[in-house]
Amino acid sequence: MFTHVFLGSNDVERSRKFYDPVMDVLGYKNVAPPEAGRLIYAGPQGTFIVAPPLNGEPATVSNGHTLGFAAPDDETVVKFHDVGVANGGTDEGGPGPREAAPNQSHGAYLRDPDGNKICCFHMRH
Repeated sequence: MFTHVFLGSNDVERSRKFYDPVMDVLGYKNVAPPEAGRLIYAGPQGTFIVAPPLNGEPATVSNGHTLGFAAPDDETVVKFHDVGVANGGTDEGGPGPREAAPNQSHGAYLRDPDGNKICCFHMRH
């Protein structure tokens, strides 16, 4: 559905300490070397990039934006949330069923160190 998602960061090394373990839970590794100044997690369904904004302005949070990652099971949702909080993220809604999601799919929400809202869902079809 998408080619890539780009989230701005004001401190890529701080983001690396958060995203490397969080994305590892989902089976993705950063493929960019440290000197690249960005994080790139590539997968068969698209690429997730974390870097300073290309226009040189500070990264800011987009009101109403949430980036959702897929999980293979409920346990991965729990681990995603736990690892995220342990590595500098902020809880935005702990793991569990979500009434608004199809079949009360399980999800968890975090804010990354730059304030971007991300979530992880095990979608029940």
